[in-house]
Amino acid sequence: MNIPPAQSVLTAATRPSREEAEEAVRTLLRWAGDDPAREGLAATPGRVVRAYEEYFRGYAEDPVRLLETTFEETDGYDEIVLLRDIRFESTCEHHMAPIIGQAHVAYLPHRRVVGISKLARLVDAYAKRLQIQEKMTAQIANTIAEVLQPRGVAVIVEAQHQCMTTRGVHKPGSMLVTSRMLGAFRDSPETRRELMAMLRTAPAAA
Repeated sequence: MNIPPAQSVLTAATRPSREEAEEAVRTLLRWAGDDPAREGLAATPGRVVRAYEEYFRGYAEDPVRLLETTFEETDGYDEIVLLRDIRFESTCEHHMAPIIGQAHVAYLPHRRVVGISKLARLVDAYAKRLQIQEKMTAQIANTIAEVLQPRGVAVIVEAQHQCMTTRGVHKPGSMLVTSRMLGAFRDSPETRRELMAMLRTAPAAA
């Protein structure tokens, strides 16, 4: 399996400076037809660059390292581990528009489990990059399979893409659903049905 490198493809020597990034924003503002020097926009380039640091912080995350700390004292637990409804925000690499949705991540342990917060962080590590949903779904599943080596992995992602809800075909409410099933979840219809039943079960009221 091919796990993308944790770091950005750009080196420190080739990555543009903050000043260059802010100037690029000013260029876009002028191209849009406004004056980046006017009061309301004067601080916008700096704000945009800071926002980009948050939107794309996943390039600085190492997905493999997130899963390296595991626990073997499970009293033989070998049934499905499911973390559902993991909200995420990502960015479409084609139009740089938001992708907002939720991921459901499941695996069948083989002798060891990982802290549940690490599964949520793994989703964010891949979501906080320029993405397409299909690739992100596969990346999450492939990383869990390679690092934890469980008996099976399942990742289901549901998201709305603002590149098709606020532009283009303008279809608000449309939801893209993708899945990646590995191991027992791919090979065993019974295991897959069990997972789907767990996903259909409404969460208990608080």
